This record gives sequence, structure tokens and C-alpha cells, in this order.
Amino acid sequence: MEPGNVTQSSEFLLLGLSETPGQQPLLFGLFLCMYLITVLGNLLIILAVSSDSHLHTPMYFFLSNLSLVDICFTSTTIPKMLLNIQTQSKAITYAGCLTQMHFFILFGGVDDFILTVMAYDRYVAICHPLHYTVIMNSQLCRLFVLVSWIMSAVISLLQCLMVLDLSFCSDLEIPHFFCELKQVVQLACSDTFPNDIVMYFSAGLLGGGPLAGILYSYAKIMSSIQAIPSAQGKYKAFSTCASHLSVVFLFYGTSLGVYLGSVGTHSSQSSATASVMYTVVTPMLNPFIYSLRNKDIKRALERFLGR
Repeated sequence: MEPGNVTQSSEFLLLGLSETPGQQPLLFGLFLCMYLITVLGNLLIILAVSSDSHLHTPMYFFLSNLSLVDICFTSTTIPKMLLNIQTQSKAITYAGCLTQMHFFILFGGVDDFILTVMAYDRYVAICHPLHYTVIMNSQLCRLFVLVSWIMSAVISLLQCLMVLDLSFCSDLEIPHFFCELKQVVQLACSDTFPNDIVMYFSAGLLGGGPLAGILYSYAKIMSSIQAIPSAQGKYKAFSTCASHLSVVFLFYGTSLGVYLGSVGTHSSQSSATASVMYTVVTPMLNPFIYSLRNKDIKRALERFLGR
């Protein structure tokens, strides 16, 4: 096949999770329900936090930002997938693919950084409780969120600019339900070595860096909890970060599972199926984890819905 530069009029084909016609209505109904639950659940968290003055604290400020990012994260991929199933079309324009790729990396990166900042917030609350309000002031909280967005935006733009320099062959089929960066780069006919270097560097910065920060924070937290003499004190301290720890395990566990599984099987289709866990299921479960395990959120939701 002769390589040729892809223009804005060119299209990629998203093969989706299944090409079997009989499974399309089931996939449409399933993903529509999961998307609506994700949007509604995270929106309720945002409204509950914003409407209750008792929740105007750093922890819930970060939680509401996480909920907003989760809504954006799923909205980057699922609506297009649902549209393609409904219209029986697999096409996505080149510009649309780049746009989807940009926002997917952006929101995924912000998600990573906010989870890290939330771990730091728990570290300060448990290890330095007397200085918590001084350290975690409103200016620092806003700065953390702003830096998260800026860093993610820079990395996302860099990745997309690197893709713009690639030349593609006539086979533009992506074995995924969205324009995943690695899958798009693999379709290129030109040299992808610079893209691979930037991709691995970005993965380390967006994934490895935040994960290291989370592990460090929780190592310090566990050390402080061990020093608490009473069992009740230990339980109370640990319960304040149980929800966040559950979300971290869910997000990073599924992400690493997809990565390691794809390396082992080399199957793009199985990787696409597994990626549903961290792109759809995790954002959908986050509101349930925080509302079921957090009495403050429960009370705020009851007051908000009882109006």
C-alpha cells in the first residue's frame, strides 16, 4: 500500500467492540444505560457538594472536580460510539479522531493528577492534622487543579501534534470503539519512533508519576496510622481515605490490567473490550463508592434530593 498524508476529508473506521449485527442493539442499550448512570451519578455528587456548605472543604472540592472530569472523560468516547451504532456507521473524520484523542488524553491525565492530589490531601489530614487548614488552603487547592489541567493539556497537545506529522496507508481501520492513541499510531506508514518515545514518556508522566505520588502518600499515611494507639482511632483515620483508596485501586487496577493484558495477548479486540473497565465502568462506579462509604455525602444527597 502506498502511504499518503491523511487530510481532514479522510476518515478512520472505528470497528467497535463487536462487528456482529445482532449484538449492536444490546451494546447500544448497555452503554447508553452506563453513560446515563455515569453522568447522573457524578452530577449529583457535584450538586450535593456545591449545595452543602459543610462540604466546602479541600477533600470535597477535589471530589467535585473528579466527578466533573469523569463526566467529560466518558463523554469523549461513548456518545460517538452510540451514534455509530445507531446510524450503523463506523466512520470518524480525521479531525474528529484527533479531537477525540486530544480530549481523551486531557481528561485522563487530569483524572490521574486529581487522584494524586486527593491522596496528598489525605496525607496532610492524617499526618499533619494541626496544620491541615493552613497547608490545604483554598489558593493551593485551586493551584493544584489548575496545574493538573495545564500539564495534561500540554501533554495532550504534544501527542496530537506528533500524530499530525504521520503519514497513513489506505487501511484506516481502528480495532477499538474510540481513537486510542496507540492504535492510531500503529496505522501509520511513516516512522513512528519519535511518537513511541513521546508516548512512553507521557505514559510515565501521566501514569507513573501520579501513581508514585499516591503510593508515597499512602505509605506515610499507613505509617502514621500504625502509630495511633487505639484500634478505634486507627479505624477512624483509615475510614477517611477508604473511598479514595477504592477508586485508586479500581482506576489503576483496570488500567494496568488492560495494559498488561494487551502486552500478553497482542489482541487489539480484547484490549478494546478490557478498556471499557477504566473508560466507562470506573467513572460510573465512583459516585457509588463515595456516596455509599461516606456519611457526609449521603446526608448532602438526602438533603439535596429532599428539597
